[in-house]
Amino acid sequence: MKTENLHLLLGIRNLTDSTYILEVERKGLDFEPGQHILMGRADSIHKREYSIYSGNNDKYLELLIKEVEEGLVSINLKKLSDGDQVEIEGPLGFFGLDEKAVEQKKKFLFVASGTGIAPFHSMVKSIPNLDYTLLHGVRYASEAYEKEAYDREKYILCTTGDKDGDFHGRVTDYIKQHQFDKDTICYFCGNFNMIKDAMDLLSKKGFPSGQLHAEVYF
Repeated sequence: MKTENLHLLLGIRNLTDSTYILEVERKGLDFEPGQHILMGRADSIHKREYSIYSGNNDKYLELLIKEVEEGLVSINLKKLSDGDQVEIEGPLGFFGLDEKAVEQKKKFLFVASGTGIAPFHSMVKSIPNLDYTLLHGVRYASEAYEKEAYDREKYILCTTGDKDGDFHGRVTDYIKQHQFDKDTICYFCGNFNMIKDAMDLLSKKGFPSGQLHAEVYF
């Protein structure tokens, strides 16, 4: 175990009964918004990939984590106390925004299910004046994780279990019922079926494959 991979836990912020944010020391780790890390308890061999939730200008790292039933990592990370250590490898991955598209002030469509919102939170925090629309699909409105972080007119909460969001139905239902500018660059993060269906819908609306980018959570 490399000591440079060990990071102190600074705190845990509970969002729901099963979802929480882990705040750990950054130790100079450099990352691009959209990248992920491999993380686990320092005293365990088990690790899992988590998208970075914090902005790249923050002094610390934040990870948005949902407890998975019988999960070897998510449940045990929540049992840690401030000052305990986690082991981190990375950053990893290429799920980031094209710098040229950002400079040209292109429009972005972010489509997320559940904790798949994490990389988009990092992008929004890291890049000022980003022109985006964020579709967030969850079951209940209580799962709109820290929605105040987003511009109100740019964040659309899609709920299936209650009618307390901005749209009652799946993110794919919203895409079916709405039109988007054809020069919009689309990013998807969440479960495989949502991503496949959303990409198929936008392809049928005329979006070329080069404007569709996905990060799948299994």
